[in-house]
Amino acid sequence: MKPPPAREPRTDVLVVGAGVAGLTAALEAARTRRVVLVTKTALGDGSTPHAQGGVAAPTGRADVPAHVADTLAAGAGLSSPAAVEALCAAGPAAVRVLAERGVDFDRGRDGGWALGLEAAHSTARVLHAGGDRTGAAISRALAAAVRRSDVTVHEDTFLLGLLTDGGPEGGTVTGAEFLTGAGAALRVHADAVVLATGGAGQLFSRTTNPAVATADGLAAAFRAGALVADLEFFQFHPTVAATAEPFLVSEAVRGEGAVLLDAAGDRFMPGVDPRAELAPRDVVARALVGAMAAHGGAPALLDARGVSAALGRPFAERFPSIARMCARVGLDPETDPIPVTPAAHYWMGGVRTDATGRTSLPGLWAAGEVACSGVHGANRLASNSLLEALVAGGAVAADTAGGPGPATFDDTVPETVTDVAAPAPPVAAHVGRRELQAALWEHAGLVRDAAGLAVAEKILTPQEDPVDLPATDPGVPRSAREDANLVLAGRLLVAAATARRESLGAHSRSDHPTTPHRPVRRSFRRTA
Repeated sequence: MKPPPAREPRTDVLVVGAGVAGLTAALEAARTRRVVLVTKTALGDGSTPHAQGGVAAPTGRADVPAHVADTLAAGAGLSSPAAVEALCAAGPAAVRVLAERGVDFDRGRDGGWALGLEAAHSTARVLHAGGDRTGAAISRALAAAVRRSDVTVHEDTFLLGLLTDGGPEGGTVTGAEFLTGAGAALRVHADAVVLATGGAGQLFSRTTNPAVATADGLAAAFRAGALVADLEFFQFHPTVAATAEPFLVSEAVRGEGAVLLDAAGDRFMPGVDPRAELAPRDVVARALVGAMAAHGGAPALLDARGVSAALGRPFAERFPSIARMCARVGLDPETDPIPVTPAAHYWMGGVRTDATGRTSLPGLWAAGEVACSGVHGANRLASNSLLEALVAGGAVAADTAGGPGPATFDDTVPETVTDVAAPAPPVAAHVGRRELQAALWEHAGLVRDAAGLAVAEKILTPQEDPVDLPATDPGVPRSAREDANLVLAGRLLVAAATARRESLGAHSRSDHPTTPHRPVRRSFRRTA
């Protein structure tokens, strides 16, 4: 039976993705233009609802310089200073807009917003809602606002690829092609296309990301010819419960006084870094792995038994979701240390963008985790992700009104561009998802070397001619299309990690431990 003919609506702005970046972009653009928002899940699903810690934002001008300094320090010399300054300066206004849209941030005893402390922050500046349910509160408020707006929403609709005019070097992006959950083709033509599709945690066997994080936007942009950058930098969260049902244990728990112990019950972080448990995530994650290795691979322990006393109230009042998940696996944070190991958490790399969210392809913008704006550099500062998504979503919406045009990339950090041979159409994955995830976890995870990366490259390189996945064939399961995107993203990650023969931020090479004096950004572009 032939699939029905594709619907081909036209709009001013097409937003792909419905996390905080996509929802914000859609709401802001809809003030003056027609907007279509497409998401492969339900509105407000994705990684955003899973965010526990909060939004890192200076609540006054006096804190902006310190927030800038903390962000640049975490980025290990690869952040764009201009992008960081713009992000931090926009923080207070972005948070106020969230509050106006219905996000009820937690309050302190003085009635003002309660501020948490997280790793690598020089002061408490992390706002939270519902204790440890900040992402869920933001998603709920923004999704409700979108439903009240004039935005046209398509849920359960999968991104197949970008539409272009066929011009030189990828041409101008003119829309995108999708497949609905019912198997119908949908092509949306637009003056501006905004990718806000999130990350790719499903590249790894252990991740904090939901099942939908399969690099769909990055893969589509790369196939269309867009520049991608910083793909070797994947952040691993140090504290994910090593239990039958793994779950994230927010960094905010350590910010409230919890400490890390090895399997023998000894605290180890003070001997690694003067900031101890509040050192940058890459430092803590690698130290945790070292402590595990010294004890035969046994998980480390997060000891939160003193948190209630430090807070002056029960643990469960400040961290209700974590307390509930602990109870499900038979743990009580008031009396039991929580076994923890690292897991893949956030991709600093993505589709290369300038300060306005423009990519190297005219007509295409990107915001949130799918983008690489230069803000995060080699290692994202804790809780800057929600802030960046908010600010970038608004900036992109404003910039799309100016029409397609070339990006203006910041040249503060030197940049090299490497051409990578890859097919433009999605091709069937030649390796199963579990094998892919295991290979990347073992050979391209927290610590890498040339030999392991070569093994990963061999596993991810097809030995036979690739088989195209028909664009609108409803008989091809969505999981097969996701696997194709993951294999492409995995190959790019391995290529970037192989090319960077040095250790920097979240990219650790055991065979090249030296950190460069002045790092260079590495970008990649598809060649036929």
